[in-house]
Amino acid sequence: MKVASPLPIRILTHNIRYATSAPFRGEKSWADRKQRLINELQYHSRHNSEIFICLQEVLHIQLLDILSGLNSNSINGRDTGGSDWAYIGVGRDDGRQAGEYSPIFYRPAIWELEEFKTVWLSETPSVPSKGWDAASIRIVTVGIFKHRVSRKRVLGMSTHLDDQGCKSRLEAAKLILAQIDGYLSHGLLGSIDGVFLAGDFNSEEDQEAYTVLTAVNSPLIDAYKQVGAALRYGSENTYTGFGYEDEPAKRIDYVLLGPQNGNNHSWTIQGYAVLPNKFDDGVLNSDHRAVVADAELA
Repeated sequence: MKVASPLPIRILTHNIRYATSAPFRGEKSWADRKQRLINELQYHSRHNSEIFICLQEVLHIQLLDILSGLNSNSINGRDTGGSDWAYIGVGRDDGRQAGEYSPIFYRPAIWELEEFKTVWLSETPSVPSKGWDAASIRIVTVGIFKHRVSRKRVLGMSTHLDDQGCKSRLEAAKLILAQIDGYLSHGLLGSIDGVFLAGDFNSEEDQEAYTVLTAVNSPLIDAYKQVGAALRYGSENTYTGFGYEDEPAKRIDYVLLGPQNGNNHSWTIQGYAVLPNKFDDGVLNSDHRAVVADAELA
């Protein structure tokens, strides 16, 4: 039996920068960055049981470090163990462990995973492949999650669009919308109560992917635009670089929510934040800042 009251959900997305063996100027190694990143995820999920964590640029070794860190419950410096967290996602290069993941972390005690798949953002979406003019293989991770108490069903997606191919970003956005439409129109598991798409789109507001994904006929809206400027927390830009890149800071990481139908929308967005990625020690935990949206699902 469904619980009628709104369901509060937090969605956090962060491009964590892959564990390169040749760091940029100003970039620290993953060994130096990982605990800072894990601390961020632990802090922002500690009292938010229904949270989804969407990450990008995650290599398998980083995936294992983060999963272990999330499942490491520390009290006064003592690790109490536990296995509260799980994830969905595969390496984009082979559909197993090779290449970058765009995983979604969740708590199985809170969410029942009903379906999971990876869609390659290409002309051959069912197999590992590079699409159109993309410089790299790109994917969207897709999951159907059912809330164990309210029985509300959420379609969740995490993605990282290409940084070079304009046509790739455009076609990828269309492909993602087609996936959403398929679930909303022909869902075999039952009705979808809410949708989220989170990730690094490599697209600013006036560019191809964002304009397609948030068009008038799209079921998605940008959480950022549902919260007044005076009420948002943190910075505007989500990409910072490591301080020496020859490109400006910009907003390219997003949380989009749906479905909307005219003036009717499944979510009430209550808060939006862009979190800092550098503190007093000067170490950047990534070249991107995390984005957080707090919303209630009707």
